[in-house]
Amino acid sequence: MAGLELRDIRKSYGNVEVIKGVDLAISHGEFVVFVGPSGCGKSTLLRMIAGLEDITAGDIFIGDTLVNDVEARDRGVAMVFQSYALYPHMSVYDNVGFALKLAKTDKEVRDKKIREVARVLQMEELLERKPAQLSGGQRQRVAIGRAIVRDPDVFLFDEPLSNLDAALRVDMRMELSRLHQDLDATMIYVTHDQIEAMTLADKIVVLDGGIVQQVGSPLELYNRPANLFVAGFIGSPKMNFLPVEVAAAANDSVIVAGSALDSTELARPIAGIARADKLTLGLRPQAFVASKAGIRGKVELVERLGHETIVRVRLKDGSDIMAVLQGQSDVMPGDAIGLGFDHKDVHLFGKDGARL
Repeated sequence: MAGLELRDIRKSYGNVEVIKGVDLAISHGEFVVFVGPSGCGKSTLLRMIAGLEDITAGDIFIGDTLVNDVEARDRGVAMVFQSYALYPHMSVYDNVGFALKLAKTDKEVRDKKIREVARVLQMEELLERKPAQLSGGQRQRVAIGRAIVRDPDVFLFDEPLSNLDAALRVDMRMELSRLHQDLDATMIYVTHDQIEAMTLADKIVVLDGGIVQQVGSPLELYNRPANLFVAGFIGSPKMNFLPVEVAAAANDSVIVAGSALDSTELARPIAGIARADKLTLGLRPQAFVASKAGIRGKVELVERLGHETIVRVRLKDGSDIMAVLQGQSDVMPGDAIGLGFDHKDVHLFGKDGARL
């Protein structure tokens, strides 16, 4: 296994630049997730690492080797696609071992590797079946097994769970986490699902518009988002944003107020702001508790999940916020509600969208 480094990677299609200077270092054994909305460039970046897309500028290193001009088959990477891409006329055994057969690997060595991979992925009883006889989750296991058997330096996953139903996606996430621990492998995984990113990653790379918005551990991104985009993308339901104005600023506190928020003192120093500055206040839905004080509005929608109750609240300025109340609240649509919050849970963002 090996690490990987991207240095000022760029990709253009004609005059349209879709990857705009990505610098990234991935250590040996890390599970790194590229996450972002559709069209942000995450799959393009993965295909450039795999050698399936030419790079316009920059350098890609796998281990200590510059691989810009190295063919995909010689880069020491294995890729698992969103579509399983299995040969329908071949058995599971032959699908898993196909790359070894092309490489003219000794038959006994090939058999040993295939059966070891089948044991690791708990699919020994499937080896004689054809893909048409498998479930979606079983087919994805075969696709992963075909990658493992090549013993690559880096595993690449391009939205491999998106075709599975919700319950099976949860099972396969746990399988991938276990596999990562067992193989001590370097893995790069692309998804638009931030829950997959949070649960799988050692390190998350948030992309938007071909630009890296932030890199960090799941909890770093959740607790200290670098900007409004990351704050709104990481976390479910998404963070609430309220426009506010600075009413007063001192060395150890700041007072903000807005059309939907009464004057609120935040007892902590915030550098670089002054009275009358226009900011954005962010609060995660989980930060709220039902209260007579705080933000007030009318309940519009209630989702009862048993362990928690999600409510959408219409505020006095006509905007909506989401709140997650713990337990089985008896709140009903049309009810007036107050939502309190701890000031330590407040995020503030400047006019440029950057975290303060």
